[in-house]
Amino acid sequence: MSHSDIRELRGPLLVVGGADGVGWDEFATIDMAGGESRHGLVLEVDRDLATLQVLESTDGMSLGGIGIRFDGRPLHVQVGTEWLGRVCNGRGEPLDGGPPVTGTATLPVSGWPLNPVYREPPAEPVLTGISVIDALTTLVRGQKLPIFSVPGLPHLTLATQIAAQATSSGQSFRVVFAAMGLTHADIAYVRDRLEERSADGELILLLNAADDPVIERILTPRIALTIAEHLAYTEGHDVLVIMSDMTSYAEAVREVSAARREIPARRGYPGYLYSDLATLYERCGRVKGHDGSVTIVPVLTMPAGDITHPVPDLTGYITEGQIVLAPDIAARGIYPPVDVLSSLSRLMRSGAGAGRTREDHLDVAAQVMAALARARAATELAELVGEAALSDTDRSYIAYRTLVEEGLFNQGTEESRSLEDTLTRAWAALAALPKQELTMVPTVFLDRYLPNGGGHP
Repeated sequence: MSHSDIRELRGPLLVVGGADGVGWDEFATIDMAGGESRHGLVLEVDRDLATLQVLESTDGMSLGGIGIRFDGRPLHVQVGTEWLGRVCNGRGEPLDGGPPVTGTATLPVSGWPLNPVYREPPAEPVLTGISVIDALTTLVRGQKLPIFSVPGLPHLTLATQIAAQATSSGQSFRVVFAAMGLTHADIAYVRDRLEERSADGELILLLNAADDPVIERILTPRIALTIAEHLAYTEGHDVLVIMSDMTSYAEAVREVSAARREIPARRGYPGYLYSDLATLYERCGRVKGHDGSVTIVPVLTMPAGDITHPVPDLTGYITEGQIVLAPDIAARGIYPPVDVLSSLSRLMRSGAGAGRTREDHLDVAAQVMAALARARAATELAELVGEAALSDTDRSYIAYRTLVEEGLFNQGTEESRSLEDTLTRAWAALAALPKQELTMVPTVFLDRYLPNGGGHP
């Protein structure tokens, strides 16, 4: 049955009358006079009026000559291993010249609610090959760990490097990269950088460009997570989902909210932004009785570097830590420019240590962080009174800071380091400090791992 009583076109929204029996979030096909078809989702139902968000925008539409066919169910997407190695746009349509992606099952893009009773706590690490993350903010299988950045920093480079290098101890590891609102130059960089992993059949790319319809941006992460859930819980893979940039996603939500004339909350974002973000972030984890897992790394840019902005603020409430990139560290030529004293992985203790990474991992990470905090204080003191006035111990902390930044934190954009290499570099930096300052590491580890400490280097 086709509905043609179009009452209003407003931005990306279309209001149709006579839509009795239509449900919220229902998918619809919009037939235009010239034979073109577009697609929409029901956002709101008020008696016989239904408000749809048009995925391809309402440009070129007029009130006459439009017919709308409702599917009677929410938007579904075909899922399966056929997605692996494919490059698609934000709606899942191929960009790689291949045929449309088919699958072994069809699932709603909004996902299914997961009973918390069936969740397994995260326990094993996901190693990114990036020293500062693996050593100090270890990502754990089933975790949601965002990257907070500011415009102009290499957050996309870091996210792409993680997608190219990440591995876990499971049988198979797969990556879904969902790009939202990227420039064409950035999309070309992502495709080139991830070409090898994509060719190996380990990666799926969903690419929403900045000039693509805004509404598509709202669907992109949902489609990515639906594909990932099937790969994880049905096919048994460990799946890493990287979503960049969540600020672009939130701005798309704000634009649709404004078109619906909803009362805005903080910074013009709708009051339900928290629950909207939670519907994405909470789709990760491990499930009892299933081998696979979904791990999420959202990337977001903080406008003007404001960590209290609604998007990073709400993201921080939902997720389990954050990796913070800082302009002053980037200015010193360090990549990735991670501010480790502002960064945290709340599940690190669940995924690191004896039996998971290495016995000394948690202790050496704590010592590196504590020493870095002392080194920062010593550096600030040196700026006031001059380095010559400092004690020998304080000067050793300043030397340590240089060593740890250049030896451990700084690495190439295509350099992948083993965990052994990473921890060896951490011990090498700690060797710049007097042995009596290393109070957070057991003596047995000092003897075994500290260079010239009485054991193996």
